[in-house]
Amino acid sequence: MKQYMLAVHNVEGDPTPSAEEMQTVYAEVNKVNRELQAAGAWVFGGGLLPSDSATVVRVDSGKTTMTDGPFAETKEQLGGLWVLRCADLDEALTWAEKCAEACRGPVEVRPFEDEPES
Repeated sequence: MKQYMLAVHNVEGDPTPSAEEMQTVYAEVNKVNRELQAAGAWVFGGGLLPSDSATVVRVDSGKTTMTDGPFAETKEQLGGLWVLRCADLDEALTWAEKCAEACRGPVEVRPFEDEPES
């Protein structure tokens, strides 16, 4: 089975949800997580702290630099992710729809590269 990453995007400018709304989102995401686990599709998942908590590490010509903040200036930042094992893209998209509804945000679906035969 192929593995897919479902990435949740936080969109700059969207209104900040209230504490009550966030508790509802957490409960709905946990419900979807339980469904994923029961279906055998769950590999890994988790939320991320805001992008301003990031440290970017770069190595150029043997010199390492570390900078604060997100990798790129953009209106959307990665807010969390799931790694799923699905039979095909259609199954991954079905799960993505449930995930997007639960977390109330856009979810990007990307397949992992196939491992080379050894």
